[in-house]
Amino acid sequence: WKLVHADVLRPPPLAAWLATTIGTGMQVLCMSFISIACAMLGFLSPANRGSMLTVSLLLFALMGVAAGYCAALAYKAFKGAQWKSLTLLTAFLFPGIVLGVMFVLNFFIWGQHSSGAVPFGTMFAVLCIWFLISFPLVWVGVWLGYRGTLKDPPVKTNMVPRVIPSQAWYLHPLFTMLIGGILPFGAVFIEL
Repeated sequence: WKLVHADVLRPPPLAAWLATTIGTGMQVLCMSFISIACAMLGFLSPANRGSMLTVSLLLFALMGVAAGYCAALAYKAFKGAQWKSLTLLTAFLFPGIVLGVMFVLNFFIWGQHSSGAVPFGTMFAVLCIWFLISFPLVWVGVWLGYRGTLKDPPVKTNMVPRVIPSQAWYLHPLFTMLIGGILPFGAVFIEL
């Protein structure tokens, strides 16, 4: 700790992306905890098909406040100043990817004339929930987060960053991802 304490709290190069990831992660975490708590207390019955999915979707939209608040606090701690771009990233990046994939897959299901396709009205309702509920709540969360005060960091950051030595070839991220993916895949492939 004595060697790295002055470099630990250095702002990352893509601070807005990291803050967006933190905010969306907190949004998913809050949604999951509340959904599980409602299911444990008996508010969500297994007899009502789709009730858990509906509640989770609405809670995800309502937890936009938590996403914006946590993203704004993290971005403010990283000394970020572009709060408008942070708001747009937090509101549209991860939910946009998920909804985009969902829409594309649903078009393929429509092309096969399957009864499992989500109707167009439901897709439009999801878009309305996203734009009319989730985005304004993310904006409110970012606004509240920027108004909040931060605690002073426990250590002071050096002005000159520490030089990071080059790593061996087997520690390169692509190699570790390849090996980390091949081993579980091979084990599952052999078992099946």
